[in-house]
Amino acid sequence: MRFLPIEGTGLILIEPELHQDERGCFAEVLRQDQLAEHGIPTDLVQENFSRSTRGVLRGLHYQHPHAQGKLVRCISGAIYDVAVDLRRGSPDFGAWTAVEMHAGGHHTLWIPPGFAHGFYAMSELVEVTYHCTTYYRPEQSRTIAWDDPDLAIEWPIERVRDGDPILSEGDRAGSAFADAVPYEAN
Repeated sequence: MRFLPIEGTGLILIEPELHQDERGCFAEVLRQDQLAEHGIPTDLVQENFSRSTRGVLRGLHYQHPHAQGKLVRCISGAIYDVAVDLRRGSPDFGAWTAVEMHAGGHHTLWIPPGFAHGFYAMSELVEVTYHCTTYYRPEQSRTIAWDDPDLAIEWPIERVRDGDPILSEGDRAGSAFADAVPYEAN
């Protein structure tokens, strides 16, 4: 596997070595020894699965105070994955980073604790898995508005349903970035 740090963010794109032949392909997509070698926690405690249709936007989610680090992988379709730095004192506090991921790329994205996370479904059907460093705690769950003007995220939105992406009720009620509860940077 190749570990490709995204400059200045703490995010790491993990690119597996793909072995292909007439039968199909094979790749190692998770190796604890290599994760540890690159500073990624190996004590992942929860795996989540999400299926979405084209035009669905999920996020920007985080929980506070128990921040979740996430290993995100698109296993079907294509997504525009976004992480927003919520680590107060970080030189990138409030900055967003986006990575386009698709099943054929077999990439995994490491998002360290201290980021809000969301993605936009770019294909007819999208399936995403993500491993987390801490358990989901619904009472600590928070959402930043996907279209917050202070963040000015450049989502590749296809106009659906009255011009906006398809959102859950909770995501429609997301708060302003200015109201987000930051984490203390290490």
